[in-house]
Amino acid sequence: MSTKSNLNLTLKIWRQKNNRTKGRFEIYKISDVSTDSSFLEMLDILNAQLIEQNKEPVAFDHDCREGICGMCSLYINGRAHGPDTGIATCQLHMRMFTNNQTIVIEPWRSVAFPVIKDLIVDRSSFDRIMAAGGFISVNTSGNPLDANAILIDKEAAEEAMDAAACISCGACVATCPNGAAMLFVGAKVSHLALLPQGQVERKRRVLNMVKAMDDEGFGNCSVIGACEVECPKHISLDTIGRLNREYIKAWVYK
Repeated sequence: MSTKSNLNLTLKIWRQKNNRTKGRFEIYKISDVSTDSSFLEMLDILNAQLIEQNKEPVAFDHDCREGICGMCSLYINGRAHGPDTGIATCQLHMRMFTNNQTIVIEPWRSVAFPVIKDLIVDRSSFDRIMAAGGFISVNTSGNPLDANAILIDKEAAEEAMDAAACISCGACVATCPNGAAMLFVGAKVSHLALLPQGQVERKRRVLNMVKAMDDEGFGNCSVIGACEVECPKHISLDTIGRLNREYIKAWVYK
């Protein structure tokens, strides 16, 4: 029998061998889950039970478990990262759920994020967008100026750091009905466009990153705003506005 601090749950989990096979939901029962447990710890408990039963464990991605890497991304009960705000899946605790609740757990749904296995998707499309322009050139000949010695306007520095908080988890894409990656790309473009070190590639960067985004098959932004709501780092829609302005200026003056 469960106590006040423990939960009995029904888990409806998406299982899929790879992106070439048809997936399906499977139902699992799990009991006596502490409300102090994290969501990923709950999945660890489930997998330990499955292994004891000689069944294949559920594949899910994770690394830091501190809300930094973004790898743990899951779609839980119809929301990216689950029923809380400003957190990644690894920061979600079981106290957000109730006893005897059914929890539906899915991978990100996007053409640009093909399923690798079960709840793990391939987000290397983000890496290719970054490779297209998410870098700066530094002159290392002679005596290059130390980065800490470059004066930066306080407001610009704060806006740049707010944009740099993006952990590339993909919640914006998973939440957007159009499957757009504009919040992610906007954050990366904003981060570098606002800093003096990012000026060399400024025009080329935004043109190349937007092209890479389109080539990967992401949808178009229609400013619904769901991405901002579900972003674990509260990246603002202002970054999308800045991306659009940067792109128009780069296109006109290229």
